[in-house]
Amino acid sequence: MAKLNKDDVINGLKEMNMVEIMDLVKAIEEEFGVKAAAAAAPAAGGAAAGGAAEGPSEVSVILKSFGNAKVACIKAVQTITGLGLMEAKKIVDAAPAPIKEKISPTEAEAIKKQLVDAGAEVEIK
Repeated sequence: MAKLNKDDVINGLKEMNMVEIMDLVKAIEEEFGVKAAAAAAPAAGGAAAGGAAEGPSEVSVILKSFGNAKVACIKAVQTITGLGLMEAKKIVDAAPAPIKEKISPTEAEAIKKQLVDAGAEVEIK
């Protein structure tokens, strides 16, 4: 097998959707015994120190309503959070409810897109 370089991996990631990337991150964490959030935290802190005018470094994704597609919304929440079906349903039923808290704005936008695509109304705070 040919050895992959950094550019090969990045190009492969560009072809994946967020769910596939999140699954890949989980697999890497399990395989190597690392936590991706630990590596991202110092980078986020450094970016925030570099310019306070850029906006918040941590935000929360709030599910305001599931719209007309409750089942699709439950499945999206289940995928995003990694919870079981019943736990995801409880979150959706409790709307407005937080989906993820204290995450980067970039991750929040990706999660918002998934939920909006599922028919939900979402707010980032």
